[in-house]
Amino acid sequence: MLWYLHLCAVNGVVVMEYTDNPTGKLIENADGSGRFEEVVLHPQMVVSEKFMVEKAKELHYDANKMCFIANSVNFPVNHFPVITSLK
Repeated sequence: MLWYLHLCAVNGVVVMEYTDNPTGKLIENADGSGRFEEVVLHPQMVVSEKFMVEKAKELHYDANKMCFIANSVNFPVNHFPVITSLK
């Protein structure tokens, strides 16, 4: 989220609200061990102006490339943002 908010700021996207309800797919082995196979972020955001919505969507992909956590795990981290605007 921090990389995302940084990229929004430097690209002129004003984020008014940001919430997320991430989900993950866990594979559990017979011995009780396991691992994540995938994590999906479902950010719901509000930006200040309608013209910012498309750029805000694009920036999720850039943020994923920069994210320390996403780059440190051995499974995909996917984004399915829902973005609306105040005006």
